[in-house]
Amino acid sequence: MSTLDLPFATYFDIEKAYKSIHSLGDWMGIRFHEEIDQYRSFQNEKSKSQSIVVNSGVMIEAMINGQIAYAGTSDLTNEGILKAAHQAVQLAKSTAPHKSFLFDQRVRPSSQGKYKSPSKLSFDKMSLGEFSDLLIQTTRHLKVSDQIVSAQADAILNETLIQYINSSGANIDQKFLLTNHNFQVVAVEGGHTQRRSLNGQVARSYQSGIEIFDKENLFQLCEQTGREALELLKAENCPTGTFDLILAPDQMLLQIHESIGHPLELDRILGDERNYAGWSFIKPTDFGSLQYGSSLMNVTFDPTVSGQYASYAFDESGMPAQREYLIQEGKLLRGLGGLESQSRSNLSGVANFRSANWNRAPIDRMANLNLEPGTTPLKDMISQIEKGVLMKSNISWSIDDYRNKFQFGCEYAQMVENGKITKTLKNPNYRGVTVPFWNKLKAVGTKEEFEIFGSPYCGKGEPSQMIRVGHASPPCLFSDIEIFGGE
Repeated sequence: MSTLDLPFATYFDIEKAYKSIHSLGDWMGIRFHEEIDQYRSFQNEKSKSQSIVVNSGVMIEAMINGQIAYAGTSDLTNEGILKAAHQAVQLAKSTAPHKSFLFDQRVRPSSQGKYKSPSKLSFDKMSLGEFSDLLIQTTRHLKVSDQIVSAQADAILNETLIQYINSSGANIDQKFLLTNHNFQVVAVEGGHTQRRSLNGQVARSYQSGIEIFDKENLFQLCEQTGREALELLKAENCPTGTFDLILAPDQMLLQIHESIGHPLELDRILGDERNYAGWSFIKPTDFGSLQYGSSLMNVTFDPTVSGQYASYAFDESGMPAQREYLIQEGKLLRGLGGLESQSRSNLSGVANFRSANWNRAPIDRMANLNLEPGTTPLKDMISQIEKGVLMKSNISWSIDDYRNKFQFGCEYAQMVENGKITKTLKNPNYRGVTVPFWNKLKAVGTKEEFEIFGSPYCGKGEPSQMIRVGHASPPCLFSDIEIFGGE
């Protein structure tokens, strides 16, 4: 292809397909899902790997006597769809006598509407050759010294179409344009090696067109990344002790994801994930009463943020997506659960019933989970610290099966002493326990410092599903945190 824009491979008449199956069960639904993924990777000004993956199929759902069952297929012929529909109906019938909960059509709303990702420049505004040259140039700007032995630029471009029709009257069409990029270097001096990337283990992920690959801005960020890798070669090891801790937005992403997002998933609280991804320390009685964090902690589920990676108009039950507070002034209010989990638990939830692809049934997933801005600029956080550490960019993480005790490592840190940044530190780590940690939240940065990130690699479910999530936060200050160095 001469451009980065690829046509959807399949024209699928979902209304015709639905008409062919709608009378087979008490209630029927059909979801068509097609994705085009382009993976582009360059290292040291040379191509490392290039690929395009096109994937399409349908998931049929049937509700029989209060039991919901699924069957997926990539055979989009009338015969293939009917075969999958009969499989879903038969599975629902065979399992209905053994159901643990009686569902009805209230868990599948009659929503109708469309959604399309915002973009200024569609993928067809740049040729494949131009895009490849841009990524090659970024590796050149990453290599600010001969001490940098590896300079790598990675990008993922994704176009997704999801259509959904069901017996309740739902008719939904959502089109997504998604970009993901990461730039990283490895620097070596003698036998000492340091890695520095633009945002650590997470990437800059957005719903956007090709405009996000702004050449001038990318080159500046790449040069800064290279210089910081050289700083780390000469830096002291992070000290061990109890200090104040400032987390930059790119590390707050993982802190929010692991110690707020996963423990608040209602299906996890109900025990659905305990054999695979773990349980949760949260109990149903904690909603409305648990002081999860300090009064400065305000966390929203918000799939309506323009350009954030996991924005959408409807989840895959057809529930309209809207902004909701999960935690307000530190108090836990609601969980991350779609209509099925809300019915089972009798708890408030959100529109987060999502699947990774056509061959996976929807489950409770994070979407955009954000820590709302506060009123303290980063410079004022630094000025009030007698001795502390500012950490950026996650490099490692560990958290127990209950999403309670955790330990995180970062790529890059700075020592703060007597209200000033004094030196760069390498191998910084910190640990804590979720509720005590968030109750030590001492200051939250401003809306001007609020940064949006995301990841395409949140894993959960059996069989496993990797799904896109978005997180945003300003920098945050925590008091009296256990910090330690590593090698």
